[in-house]
Amino acid sequence: MELRDRDKSADLLTPSGSGSGRALVIEPYLRGHGGAAADTRTPDARLEEAMGLARAIDLDVVEGGLVPLQAVKPATYIGSGKVDEIAGLVKGHEASVVIMDCPISPVQQKNLEKAWNAKVIDRTGLILEIFGRRARTKEGALQVEHAHLTYQKGRLVRSWTHLERQRGGFGFLGGPGETQIEADRRMLSERIGKIESDLEKVKRTRKLHRESRKRVPYPIVALVGYTNAGKSTLFNRMTAASVLSADMLFATLDPTLRSIDLPHGTRIILSDTVGFISDLPTMLVAAFRATLEEVIEADIILHVRDMSHEDTGAQSADVAKVLGELGIEPTDRRIIEVWNKIDALDAEGRERIHNLAARQAPERAPIVVSALTGEGIDDLTGAIENRLGESRQTLSVTLDGTDGAGLSWLYRHTEVLDKTTDEEGHVSVTVRATPDKAGQVRAKFAL
Repeated sequence: MELRDRDKSADLLTPSGSGSGRALVIEPYLRGHGGAAADTRTPDARLEEAMGLARAIDLDVVEGGLVPLQAVKPATYIGSGKVDEIAGLVKGHEASVVIMDCPISPVQQKNLEKAWNAKVIDRTGLILEIFGRRARTKEGALQVEHAHLTYQKGRLVRSWTHLERQRGGFGFLGGPGETQIEADRRMLSERIGKIESDLEKVKRTRKLHRESRKRVPYPIVALVGYTNAGKSTLFNRMTAASVLSADMLFATLDPTLRSIDLPHGTRIILSDTVGFISDLPTMLVAAFRATLEEVIEADIILHVRDMSHEDTGAQSADVAKVLGELGIEPTDRRIIEVWNKIDALDAEGRERIHNLAARQAPERAPIVVSALTGEGIDDLTGAIENRLGESRQTLSVTLDGTDGAGLSWLYRHTEVLDKTTDEEGHVSVTVRATPDKAGQVRAKFAL
């Protein structure tokens, strides 16, 4: 196994003693599939990300290693020689957890746990654990628990029962909880059904909130991007809010919304959403669909990219894949790419990024910014206003001074840009509205 030298100073994100245990991170990859095309990652890059994910739940990553494979072994995923080699590393490092950065079957998990005398977690389990740690609202907790139980339902293996217990309804690394993992499928199904019922109520509530926002005609601008791309920092920069932002994968999970006024007076609602990641479990996409519907129905989608990251192309492809699962194509006119973190580049790198942005087609031109320093934010707000202006129509309506109901309707259903009253008491109102609302204005006021 090709070992990765570890940076001891980066092992823990929190003070010593707060972690969940000592961990090895293993990155298996098929020989001949280790290339570095623009939209794929090298095995080294995937290993670095997996180690970052492990640290995000306070694991002490004592070693990381690459394992090249000729073929996947049905029993243990990797070959018997590598299994024995890793067993020695587990014993030598006194590791209690081994993370396999790949999908493994319940049988493979069981066999590896017996061979290594340690808890084994695959990539899906690791991401679910992070989401469980990050959820702060009841809705987030329900979504994560639903995804975890769906995942766990097919993994009722009868080994390591003293380790495999649910913590607060979900979790992989915690201690004793109220339900052992051997709880039968019927009990899991009943709990999943209850959660789905609760999530349906959440979905209805979110729908009511969206309909309420539609009655107050402010466009929705949603931030999306790979985890740690700087979405929350950009959100804070644009809204002067205090959303948690840190150099950590999945620093925030639950969505946050704030209203802000753009330079020319347009008021928008800015939405910060959960970060995406490669191989995001399908069950998580499904569980968080109620949250991600904020993106589906957004007027503008800001795709935030970390241009200082060596795998920015691959990260962009992963985000496009998840958006595709939500029915949003890369050519969607609502998408504006935001090339972030240019403050982390040297002069040559900055010039290269600006030149690359200038060569893009005008209708797909990215906005180059630094959310940390504020560079380029004015260009971004201007681009948002221009894009909104393309899809919204401006109309002039003249009302009788006594038509208070008509004026009230305009304020509720459109964005009122200007209002004047002449000497005869007639009220002239200039409004801006979405195409469907503009049609309603024309019909109601016979324009």
